[in-house]
Amino acid sequence: MALTNLVVLIAAIIVVLILIILAFAKQYKKVGPNEVLIISGGRKRTIVEPDGTKLKIGYRMHIGGGTFVMPLIERAQILPLEVLTVTIKTPEVLTAQGVHIIAEAAAQVKVGSDEHAIRMAAEQFLATGTQGIKEVSFHILEGRMRATIGASTVEQIYKNREEFNNKVMEESSDDFARMGLTILSFALKDISDAQGYLESLGKPRIAQVRAEAAVAEAEANKEATIKAAHARKEGDIVKFQAEADIAAASRDYEIKRAEFQAAINQKKAQADLTYEIERHRMNQQLKKEEYRVRLIEKEEAIKVEERESLRKEQELEATVKKAADAKKYQIQTESEAESYKLEQEAKGRAVAKKLEGDAEAEAMRKKAEAWAQYNQAAIYEMLVEKLPELARAVSEPLSKVDKIVIVGGGQDGSLGASKISGEVARVLAQLPPIIETLGGVDLKKLVEKLPELKTQKSQEEKGSSGIPESNT
Repeated sequence: MALTNLVVLIAAIIVVLILIILAFAKQYKKVGPNEVLIISGGRKRTIVEPDGTKLKIGYRMHIGGGTFVMPLIERAQILPLEVLTVTIKTPEVLTAQGVHIIAEAAAQVKVGSDEHAIRMAAEQFLATGTQGIKEVSFHILEGRMRATIGASTVEQIYKNREEFNNKVMEESSDDFARMGLTILSFALKDISDAQGYLESLGKPRIAQVRAEAAVAEAEANKEATIKAAHARKEGDIVKFQAEADIAAASRDYEIKRAEFQAAINQKKAQADLTYEIERHRMNQQLKKEEYRVRLIEKEEAIKVEERESLRKEQELEATVKKAADAKKYQIQTESEAESYKLEQEAKGRAVAKKLEGDAEAEAMRKKAEAWAQYNQAAIYEMLVEKLPELARAVSEPLSKVDKIVIVGGGQDGSLGASKISGEVARVLAQLPPIIETLGGVDLKKLVEKLPELKTQKSQEEKGSSGIPESNT
């Protein structure tokens, strides 16, 4: 319960503080630079008028900005300082000549900017504000316009409007100053009358102006015609002169242009020649640099190759030469062993060949002895034994043929196969003459003597074996 009461008390205090702050904030009044804040109430203040008079007033002023207004004690009111436009239109007013005219004008008035003027305006217009200022200004200016119109003629008014404006302002400025106002400008906009006085006043002048205008127009037309003719004449002269000048200028231009073009072409040719010379020089220099670069690259490549060759030589020294030395030693050792082996084999083959030669020599000797003992019958027998080998040698090429294609037969109607066997027989038939030509042996006679030779051989074998020949 006590906690609830405390919360309610705190909330009430906060609400009261908020209300007080809002009340004080509401009492802070602000105005723009075109307004003055009049705060009345509170203690009185002593002020000094421009003429030195001291007055006590119960209000204070604040131009633009803001200030705090004490609640229940002070009251704030606003007095405008902006420019107000007042339009004045008088009823018919008699001029100094007794002519009734109506005048329209406009003026700009405002409250003065100094404190004295503001106090004067506040004392008289604080309650009525802008509307009160306009009404008072209208009546003052209307009265001053009436007075000025009554003291002037119509001609003076419409001919000297600036003088009329200045006179009205001078006569009304004191009235405005006594109320804290100032008139910034005044301008007579229009004057008119109901009797047509102003219109009649302008008719003679209008007629005169019209006559003068007609005469002036005729004179102007005459002068214009004369001047037009002279102008055309002068224009033609000027035109022809201008054309001649244009032609001369064109001629001079073309000459100058040709000279300039020739100079340009010459400079261009010089520039092109200079460019070509410079280009060739640069190309030569570039080629020199390229040659120098290639030379440097070759030198560097040679150095790299030398280093690479040295590296490969070292690598070869480390990998190949040592292995080659080892291989060389191995091959040398193996070669010595092989030489020794071959030497021993050669010695063995020499001994074998010697023994073989001795054996062949012995065989040849014995064969020679046998040949010496051979008679004609034995020679014939050996020749006969070799005949099958000769036949086999002749027919051997045919045995190596894989395939024989026979196309048709011979002219004599014989078949191809029989012709092949006939060819073999024909070749064999040619052997006896060849043997007879080469060895001097007639195979035909040899065949006829075969029985006799066999008998002789058998007798020789019997005689050599020591068996007595029996008589049959």
